[in-house]
Amino acid sequence: MSLRQKLLLVALCTLALPVAGWLYVRQMETLLREGQAQALLASARAVARSLVVTGAVRPGDASGWYVQQATSPITVDGYGDDWAPLTPWSQPFGAAPNGRGKLLLAQNSDWLYLYAEVPDTRRTRADAEDADALAADHLILTLGSAAGQRRYLLASAAPGPLIARPLDPAVAGLPDRLTAQWQEDGSGYRVELRLPRSLQLRTLGVGAYDASAGGDPLAADTRPLLAFSPTLSAELAQLAPERVQARVLSARGWLLARSGRLNTAPGADGQPGWFASLIYRSLLATRLEDAALWAQDVPRLDTREVTQARAGRPVSVWRSGEERGSVVLTAAVPIEQAGRVDGVLLLEQASRTVPLLANRALLGLLLTSFGVLLVAGGILLAFATRLSLRLARLRNAAERAQLSDGRLDGLFEQGRFPMTDAADEIGDLARSFERLFEVVGGYTDYLRTLASKLSHELNTPLAIVKSSLDNLEHALQQRAALPAEAQPYLARARDGVARLGALVRAMSESSRMERSITAAEPEDVDLRDVVRGCADAYRALIGSRQLDCALPEAPLYLHCAPELVAQALDKLLDNALSFTPEHGWLRLSLRARADGAEIELANQGPLLPEAMHGRLFDTLVSLRDKATPGDAPHLGLGLYVVRLVAERHGGTAAARNLDDGSGVAFSLQLHGMPRQRL
Repeated sequence: MSLRQKLLLVALCTLALPVAGWLYVRQMETLLREGQAQALLASARAVARSLVVTGAVRPGDASGWYVQQATSPITVDGYGDDWAPLTPWSQPFGAAPNGRGKLLLAQNSDWLYLYAEVPDTRRTRADAEDADALAADHLILTLGSAAGQRRYLLASAAPGPLIARPLDPAVAGLPDRLTAQWQEDGSGYRVELRLPRSLQLRTLGVGAYDASAGGDPLAADTRPLLAFSPTLSAELAQLAPERVQARVLSARGWLLARSGRLNTAPGADGQPGWFASLIYRSLLATRLEDAALWAQDVPRLDTREVTQARAGRPVSVWRSGEERGSVVLTAAVPIEQAGRVDGVLLLEQASRTVPLLANRALLGLLLTSFGVLLVAGGILLAFATRLSLRLARLRNAAERAQLSDGRLDGLFEQGRFPMTDAADEIGDLARSFERLFEVVGGYTDYLRTLASKLSHELNTPLAIVKSSLDNLEHALQQRAALPAEAQPYLARARDGVARLGALVRAMSESSRMERSITAAEPEDVDLRDVVRGCADAYRALIGSRQLDCALPEAPLYLHCAPELVAQALDKLLDNALSFTPEHGWLRLSLRARADGAEIELANQGPLLPEAMHGRLFDTLVSLRDKATPGDAPHLGLGLYVVRLVAERHGGTAAARNLDDGSGVAFSLQLHGMPRQRL
């Protein structure tokens, strides 16, 4: 991983700041909502206690029949078309688990309307005036007022209008004659009628008798009548807090009173955009429930909070508002009296303040954090880039000052190591590098000139030793014949002196060769002519061995020293002949490269040891067998000369084993010598 990538990772650690800020804003938003919920619950409890004290909710209203407000004129004809808007809130009646039939009650300023629907596929028909009417399918209607109760029998042998028969004695204020409409089909029958509001009914009973099922023909489910109360609504408006919608529900969820409306219109702070609303819902308000759509003007509520309040548990719920960017807080508390739940008080408060404040805090924090992150990341990236560039300059300077064989030539930019004037740690490192290169360069120069110095200094001692051996041999021969046992020691001494002399001459020759290679003058030549001339000359020297020469078809011009190239090829051939069998093969090839040319000489013979691949072109390194006494020693200067020639031409020398294992190949890569400016 690069330095810039590491510093970028360090910069990314600052992302912990917006995350911590987000958690803080979320916690503050939760605390704000909890505080608002507790305040609304406290207000709801206070209002519920006031309603109990004033007796606004009667204990007997828990299971009454609810009378809805007629939203449109109702025609009494026995059909349910006019009742369609009220049908979702029909009330079951009868002895069955879910009721024998469905009852709908509605009222306007003058009339109380009743619509009963009874499923019955096996009909037993009779008119209400018939003697056996109680044994046929029929309805029992019970009307109750302050003066008492009276039952009526509703039955008909055919669809159409009917007159109900009273079953009880007359009661003051209750009618002696009731008219209704009877309609039926294959699924059952329907009864519709209306009663004047002036009767001031308190209770109503409805019962359906099925002749095929049996039972009590006079049974009726009698309950008090419940309806929306403007009086209770006015009283509730005096008790409820401002800007809060309050609703009083019966124990079964029927709406008894209502005050206020949910204000979801945009306030002075405006309406948040869709993106701000999305941010709030997804990042902050994670405990919001779905909006209670179509729950504002319904006669009955059966939401989760109402169900829990009916069970005696106060609860608060946050919901998404129907308008964008709004939230609704709902507090539901039971209206209890003597340990019995008589109703439910529901307080609802719409607000945009919480989302707006939370959004503004979060967005401000995120913008600030990301701005700081971008600035810090940019600064760190710029610093890392500058630091990387400075380190790259140090690396490039070190690579330029080092040759391929590890020697130093001391070539720095503007004569000095870069950035040595810097006052920071990079400057200290650059100055340390400069001192190191100066010391190593001086020591390298000393080693490069050591051979010529040693050869010069050793010539005189060697001459003394050689002359001393000659004088010793001459003196011994003058006195008498040289003893036989002394002759081998004298021969060994002469051989050692010869070897030392050869080494001294080789070191001297190496120094002269380096100077001659450095002083060679380049020219533009076609390398094909150089390689072809060398190959033709070599064929007369290799005996029974076979030499193949592969040259490119097109001319291959290079600015080089042809005599140095030929000298390097001579050294390669001399090395190859030492390892090629008597009837083996050699292959000399010339190839063009994108940056110059490559000359390769391959020969059949033993493979190169792996450990010697990197040392073959060093001075005084040889793989040939040790010479016997009297033979000329192999000093390992040939491949060293090849390397010097390659470096003089800006290239390299390399050796490798052939892929098929038949021998080795030595290559000379040439890039050309620099042209001198006039």
